Amino acid sequence: MQKEDLYDQLQALQKAQETQLHQLIGMQDDLAKVLEENSELKIENTHLRARLQELEGANGKDDDTQRLSKSRQNLEKLYEQGFHVCTYMYGSRRENNEPCAFCLDVIYGQHQL
Repeated sequence: MQKEDLYDQLQALQKAQETQLHQLIGMQDDLAKVLEENSELKIENTHLRARLQELEGANGKDDDTQRLSKSRQNLEKLYEQGFHVCTYMYGSRRENNEPCAFCLDVIYGQHQL
């Protein structure tokens, strides 16, 4: 192999690495923009949900979640995601999202029939 061929290969390799570096920097910038937009949307979503609850409360809508404590709201979220929150089967998945009277009693207590 001649010295000129080796030099040309090194030049080509350096150019390829520079191209990849520019692509990587571009991808990082795009990812930063997406993450920033995602954070802004999460904040906006939180504000909109709070505003919606205010409006529903002003319209006289009776919502059980407004009367639930934070801990019961967390249990309700777990239940809605398909998990048992009752003492009998706590943490196991509810089959076919079928209702569980024990879980509903834990969450809503006297509020649910």
